[in-house]
Amino acid sequence: MIIEKVPELKQLGHLLSLGVNAGRILARWGLHEKLLSISAQASDIRIHDYLGGLIQVQKTTWPLFGAYAYRGHRALLHEVLFEHAKSLGIEIRMGQQVVEYWEDEANGKAGVKIQTGELFDADVIVAADGVKSFARQFVIGYRDNPKPSGYAIYRAWFDAEEHGVTTDPLTDFLSIHGDQFHVWTGKDVHFIVCSSDRGKTICLLLTHKDDAAVDGEWSFPGKIEDVLDIVKDWDPRCAAIVSKAPSCIDWKLLIHDPLPTWVSKSGRVVLIGDAAHPFLPSSVQGASQAVEDGLTLAITLSLAGKDNVQLGTRTWESMRYQRVRDAQLLGESTRNKWHAAKVGDTGKSFELPMPEWLMGFDAEAHAYAVYDGIARSIVEEGYRQPTLTEQVRESP
Repeated sequence: MIIEKVPELKQLGHLLSLGVNAGRILARWGLHEKLLSISAQASDIRIHDYLGGLIQVQKTTWPLFGAYAYRGHRALLHEVLFEHAKSLGIEIRMGQQVVEYWEDEANGKAGVKIQTGELFDADVIVAADGVKSFARQFVIGYRDNPKPSGYAIYRAWFDAEEHGVTTDPLTDFLSIHGDQFHVWTGKDVHFIVCSSDRGKTICLLLTHKDDAAVDGEWSFPGKIEDVLDIVKDWDPRCAAIVSKAPSCIDWKLLIHDPLPTWVSKSGRVVLIGDAAHPFLPSSVQGASQAVEDGLTLAITLSLAGKDNVQLGTRTWESMRYQRVRDAQLLGESTRNKWHAAKVGDTGKSFELPMPEWLMGFDAEAHAYAVYDGIARSIVEEGYRQPTLTEQVRESP
């Protein structure tokens, strides 16, 4: 059963990227054609300095490491996954908010209470409740709120023809040449513009310094004039694109120091995705790592069996913990590299990283390959919370 807080699926949000490491999983579920049909198909990523000088053209040829990436409007991608879950007979309860978590190890159960007072129990509870996770305090035993990253992102998604992109010589390149992916880099700022659906829709994402405190909500209506002020001395194409957006969202980017664990004391409540490890957009891996989380957890629970849930969840955590941190650090490195780019810089070092250790990874094969060794170690030596190596891993 899935318990979901929102009452219904809506056309909310903007760009969602699923890297080839997630794509190979989704293709095995039979979703390739559906996802590809709603994904942008840019043949390269064009990276510029803030004045418009071309730093690098990064070819994006698919398949990469034997799989495809899917990038498009998150509402459309969500719908494919939602319908797939329903087709498998999974019960999805919309508009239900969890207000309490609990574990009963004596009876081998964990559970939740929702806002109506109704109780649900299960062998394991998987909390995928985002960067401001309510479950997090239950799992780690203390209140640990996310903190501002020092950055925010302005986001917009709009129709190219309706808003004049196709008729302005400064912006028509986003439509007349099919799907496009452009990045402009400046001091403490990077600006990403993508077109999809054969150049018919535009997505813009501008990451910039923002030290405002975040209390409660972290997403607000933005002001186009504020975005224009940031790019006023940039390549004229940037302001021309921004001026076409009818509105934008001001999204504060939140981060967490790595949590000491993602698994509750009795091993029956686990955090996955942003609840466990929020990603910055420059990683382009937040959704992909959540997919890997879910697949790997399903495998470890299956191999451990119904009578060994704790072994399954703790083995899963051990498999995932360092890999997720490596992907997070790579995203931070990419942002820092782009924000330090100077006019006249060129070269492959500015490309969006797609190393084989990240993109060529087969989470399914890996889980089956390493499960026995990790599980045996936990049984023989006892469970210990995981530790990290804090070093950027770029290649191979």
